Amino acid sequence: MSELRSALDALAADDVSELGRREQLDGIAELLEARNRIDAQLARRVRAAELQQASEDDGLRSMRSWLRGHGRLSPAAAGQLVRNGRALDRLPTLAAAFEAGAVTADQVVVVAPIVAEDRQAAALDQGIDLAEVDRVLTSVAGQHSVQRLTGVVQHYLSRLDPDGPEPDPTDERALTLSTFSDGTVVVRGQLDAVGGEKLRMALESVVQADRPKGDRRTRAQQLADAVVQLADNQLASGDLPVLRTVKPHVVVTIRDVDLRDDVVGPAAAVTGFGSLVSAAKARMLACDGSITPVLIDEHGMPLNMGRTKRVVPPHLRKAVELRDEACVFAGCGAPKFWCDVHHVVHWLLGGETSLENSALLCERHHTEVHHGFRVERDPSGRWRTFRPDGSEIIIGMPLLL
Repeated sequence: MSELRSALDALAADDVSELGRREQLDGIAELLEARNRIDAQLARRVRAAELQQASEDDGLRSMRSWLRGHGRLSPAAAGQLVRNGRALDRLPTLAAAFEAGAVTADQVVVVAPIVAEDRQAAALDQGIDLAEVDRVLTSVAGQHSVQRLTGVVQHYLSRLDPDGPEPDPTDERALTLSTFSDGTVVVRGQLDAVGGEKLRMALESVVQADRPKGDRRTRAQQLADAVVQLADNQLASGDLPVLRTVKPHVVVTIRDVDLRDDVVGPAAAVTGFGSLVSAAKARMLACDGSITPVLIDEHGMPLNMGRTKRVVPPHLRKAVELRDEACVFAGCGAPKFWCDVHHVVHWLLGGETSLENSALLCERHHTEVHHGFRVERDPSGRWRTFRPDGSEIIIGMPLLL
């Protein structure tokens, strides 16, 4: 261990900025191999410690809990490390390749399910030589990607019990939505293979259709935006099941004075599910929503509810769609059915609900124009977009004549 620490100290002392591109890549490849070898030793030691019940020496019942507390690993990472150690006990060829640095910890995760008790029993009943399976999968792992290895393992597992009952896909699906104090919603869950494929395809169609020039969003941000867009599309279609005699829609409650005051107003409004949002977000939703005035007394109890007022009536939206065709924010062009009708001059500030005062904006750019950006139509009918500092966003290079 002392020699390993010395070697790491020497690596840390290297000035990597002085290395050439080929040296950088070769060095990274060597470090990846070294990391595989260290991961293999870690899994081996965790397994040995588990068999010795070594965690009890620190007052903990399992190596998983020890790794979480002493190693500061996440529950998922700790559990996977323990499972890898158990699997490698029964897969000596894979273990040897792992120790040599030729296989990664992620690949061990993929192969590990084949040594589950029920699957080993199924292999034994069919006369399958597990040692041969170990050798074949190790060869695949050493030569192919994690994705290819995953496919081979899935094929093997599906063949173990070809005549068994098809599992209910709903048994493999779970989804939870947790709300933080700031209203942020955290999504956790898993889907069966077919359900996951459907979701991937739906999200990918939205992602690939909305790739504006200069898009710097990460892949994770693109997928998250796609989920919200799918929800927008479904809510706007009106085809979702009715909830307690009312079609599902986003509900935001806010005081009239906060809605009309042109300030951010943090935590000034509350959503139907209880999240607090700013007055600015409420105003953005009001651009293309419906408003129901409610008169309340000094105790906050409703006295009278006025008739819901549609801010942008259907016939006006159709006219805006015919004129604008897509999101008018410079460089976007998201399709019209993804867009809200934005009041160029907010109706709360005296702006009319009219064709001249309306613009199609997708959700992302609708948010931007409520946070400093601005769109306006010049006398020729061309839409122009301006940054918060007043400078115009110009698409393409100017033509020099």
